[in-house]
Amino acid sequence: MKAKKIIAVLLALAICVSFAACGDDDEAKTVTVGASVTPHAEILRQAAPLMEAKGYTLVVKEYNDYVIPNTATESGELDANYFQHINYLNDFNAQNGTHLVVAAEVHYEPLGLYVGKDSPADIAQIPEGATIAVPNDTTNEARALMLLEAEGIITLKEGASLTATVLDIESNPKNIKIEEIEAAQLARSLEDVDYAVINGNYAIQGGLKIADAIAVESKESEAIKEYVNILVVKEGNEKNEGIVALAEILQTEDMQKYINETYGGAVVPMF
Repeated sequence: MKAKKIIAVLLALAICVSFAACGDDDEAKTVTVGASVTPHAEILRQAAPLMEAKGYTLVVKEYNDYVIPNTATESGELDANYFQHINYLNDFNAQNGTHLVVAAEVHYEPLGLYVGKDSPADIAQIPEGATIAVPNDTTNEARALMLLEAEGIITLKEGASLTATVLDIESNPKNIKIEEIEAAQLARSLEDVDYAVINGNYAIQGGLKIADAIAVESKESEAIKEYVNILVVKEGNEKNEGIVALAEILQTEDMQKYINETYGGAVVPMF
């Protein structure tokens, strides 16, 4: 009897170990990515069936801010995130002591200057003293100011470019008031300002089209090269099989076609 009991216990332990191993394998085959609602989460959902074909379950978690996806990736709560550009990532690491790196370059979203409350839809007719809202985070504010400079609305101090703030405005012939607003709030703030420079993802989310903008970043601009949207992981995880699989899928011709057909120039593939 004792021998039978021992055998039964050993069998039960073997079954438990077997189930635990299966659970670990399932978990290893799941890739969880934090993303902005649009276009990032939408693009990832297009990638999900292709990931499934490679044996991975892609879980997409949506976020409406630019901080939590990074801290969650740093802590391991997320395997990766896809919502930000390279300059924002570098600035975030510097400010927060995080160890996040690029796993893949995917697309860029040209900033656009959109018309607000009853304002002229013509750059040349922007009135004296008009209020233009810009993103209040370090890298996107500089990018917005560079767009305004390219359109002849302001002039920045020499060398400011990608680090520019409102303090770097050298000339402002129309006495434009620059109002710094959180990027996610810019589209809904249009009714309260004359104009707003809005990030591509938040413009789309706010129901705006790139064709609605009265000025758009040039494809040849310095900013475009520096503001590529990226798949991000914690340092050391770049070569994880699931991450490599996702990076490859995000850079296929199928994804390029989807992006071009869906976003009409508001989102541009970088591959």
